[in-house]
Amino acid sequence: MSDRLFIFDTTLRDGEQVPGCQLNTVEKIQVAKQLEALGVDVIEAGFPVSSPGDFNSVIEISKAVTWPTICALTRAVERDIDIAVEALKYAKHKRIHTGIGTSDSHIKFKFNSTREEIIERAVAAVEYAKRFVEDVEFYAEDAGRTDNEYLARVIEAVVKAGATVCNIPDTTGYCLPDEFGAKIRYLMEHVDGLSSGKCILSTHCHNDLGMATANTMAGILNGARQAEVTINGIGERAGNTSLEEVAMILRCHRGIGIETNINTQKIYPTSRLVSSLMNMPVQPNKAIVGRNAFAHSSGIHQDGVLKNVETYEIINPKDVGIDDNSIVLTARSGHAALKHRLQTLGIELSDEALDKTYEAFLQLADQKKEITDDDILMLAGADRTAAHAIKLDYLQVTTGKGVRSVAAIGLNISGERFEASASGNGPVDAAIKALKTIIRRQMTLKEFTIQAISKGSDDVGKVHMQVEYDGHLYYGFGANTDIVTASVEAYIDCINKFKK
Repeated sequence: MSDRLFIFDTTLRDGEQVPGCQLNTVEKIQVAKQLEALGVDVIEAGFPVSSPGDFNSVIEISKAVTWPTICALTRAVERDIDIAVEALKYAKHKRIHTGIGTSDSHIKFKFNSTREEIIERAVAAVEYAKRFVEDVEFYAEDAGRTDNEYLARVIEAVVKAGATVCNIPDTTGYCLPDEFGAKIRYLMEHVDGLSSGKCILSTHCHNDLGMATANTMAGILNGARQAEVTINGIGERAGNTSLEEVAMILRCHRGIGIETNINTQKIYPTSRLVSSLMNMPVQPNKAIVGRNAFAHSSGIHQDGVLKNVETYEIINPKDVGIDDNSIVLTARSGHAALKHRLQTLGIELSDEALDKTYEAFLQLADQKKEITDDDILMLAGADRTAAHAIKLDYLQVTTGKGVRSVAAIGLNISGERFEASASGNGPVDAAIKALKTIIRRQMTLKEFTIQAISKGSDDVGKVHMQVEYDGHLYYGFGANTDIVTASVEAYIDCINKFKK
């Protein structure tokens, strides 16, 4: 059994299934290149049959990266596999990830089938995929709730059919760690071909009960040699196992004797890049990459850390790419300091884009005492709205205690200027009503979330919105030191995405 753990990153597939976190192809390539620099072994680039966008992203990611294996997801359906093969045609190292549900719940209610028919379909899918690629991974969906004896029959059948990796997902995040570890151990002991290394087992754990990382580690300790993970633990519902947590657990617990190819100093910039591009803030107390991960507020803790950092820190911040002595950015900082900070955060900008970002940086720095990493990432991503047909020209709001809020707004719509005003129950309500006076469409605000990036009263606030229009939901994002302006920009971001 190898002491090498392969890291399979599904940020661009499972992670991107989070509502409002969809990336365009250019952004996906940016993430894929960062994952390559991080040292990820396998990049699951998408589900090609699901949409033309996913299909094209797999093609372009295949062209953009060199050494990682590019993986495309399919169902156990020949057409899915055919399209995946086409999408992977430029990949230097390619893998098809096919599979089917194996729990009694899936067999009965999802497929209206039988256990024997499911095995037949699984084998047929692996054999068909094997015609096109050598590297075929099979997933037994809802393996966490599949009884071990039947699961072993399925896995043995697909290994004989040519599967090189067998994925054992805890799809619903239901398993307890000892239960999931025992499942992996049972398969290792009862399936021919696993102990010899002909096929390796993979974990794919979800975090519905907060046990994704614990279950993944239990699987690894019992014989799994691939872990399927995402940056920042993003993913459907409560998310997936965090790449950074698994990588740092194995680094801190070297006695386990299992190594990864991850360059841990790239963890933090990769985390910030994904957070920024997906408009998905990292919770402050998130392990490894959260804002407070290396913060000490307790007097006792502070005293201990000052005497010897190892009293309360088991990880050196530099090991995950956090520089204790980072350059503080203010209104007096120049191009070079900004460029250095962007590069530290994994962002490379052209000279023209850097100039534009620097201008926006100076405007923000005049309003704030200190610029944070999140501010910088927000500024670097602001040019994504440059091509929008509808842009905010100006916003003026009058509000206060005992008076009705009034907003005046100016919009630039494809080069033509429009103005309107309205009153409302508060400044945001007034501003959005003024906006709707110009944009006369039947749209409904379904979700409105405000989040301060950091702690000061002068800090940038992020607004996430969900707007319903013509039976579809659209997600928008805005960021500004003025929360009313951020709210209007988020609403405009939604409108710019409406299907014509």
